[in-house]
Amino acid sequence: MSDISPFIHVVDDDPSVCRALKRLLRSWGMQVRTFSSGEEFLSVLRSPHDADCSVIDVQMPGMTGLEVQEQMRRAGMDLPVIFITAHEEEGVEERAFKNGAAGFLRKPFSDEALVGLIRDAMRRRGADPPWATPGH
Repeated sequence: MSDISPFIHVVDDDPSVCRALKRLLRSWGMQVRTFSSGEEFLSVLRSPHDADCSVIDVQMPGMTGLEVQEQMRRAGMDLPVIFITAHEEEGVEERAFKNGAAGFLRKPFSDEALVGLIRDAMRRRGADPPWATPGH
């Protein structure tokens, strides 16, 4: 098992969601960087190796989460994307998975559901997450 903490990017235009997810993921031993827009996120993302996984809101002003995913795909970035949303839009989940999403959660979701999707995404990339329980 690695001693290196997984690094997760969170992209959500709601500052309270970013704070909550940062606290949650840190409690599981992850490093977290938050972004308030897809444009901000893409402007600093240089390589799929900059992080282990990204958690991106579907509905944001400006660039949507699906548009961020598409830009990443076009740039050859295979960084796993887990989408979160509070909105029900027909076809969005299917489109996300068709474009390679690692997961899709509707708010509110359980802590364990998100952490489980991150763990699964990292394992599919060949990483063995070093955490099993909060505070580990």
